Amino acid sequence: MLKNISLILFLLLFSTNSYSAGSDSTPKKVKSDYDKAVESIKFAKKYEKKGKVEKAKKRYEKAQKFLLKSNQSKPNQADTLNYLGFTTRKLGDYENGEKYYLMGLKIDPNHKGINEYLGELYVTTNRLDLAKERLQVLKSCNCEEYAELKDIIDGVKESKY
Repeated sequence: MLKNISLILFLLLFSTNSYSAGSDSTPKKVKSDYDKAVESIKFAKKYEKKGKVEKAKKRYEKAQKFLLKSNQSKPNQADTLNYLGFTTRKLGDYENGEKYYLMGLKIDPNHKGINEYLGELYVTTNRLDLAKERLQVLKSCNCEEYAELKDIIDGVKESKY
């Protein structure tokens, strides 16, 4: 009798495991619009480095659409505004890119990404004095954003002489 119960228990456990092995009941995590945008930006940067400008532009446009949706559902997020400024700038709209960066700085004045990218925008638009102000904000962070913006500013200074 004990053997029969053991056998039945074994068969029940085995059949339950084999049945559940084929199905995954764990829910898949749905990516947010923000996450989709960040992923698209990463691809765009890779294309840009390879000189594939049109592919990069399409990825920036895609990212920007996701960011606009993200900003609608969760407004006033500094990270979202940072990337909205970044994609807008990368698509050549410096004026609106700057607006997004400045909105983000109102929320988080020390945001490393915004300060770096806004500094880059200022360099691109020949406002080196404002770029240096962004660099000063980053000076004490001991971060790559400071080093990258400093290199860009130093590169402009060197090319003028």
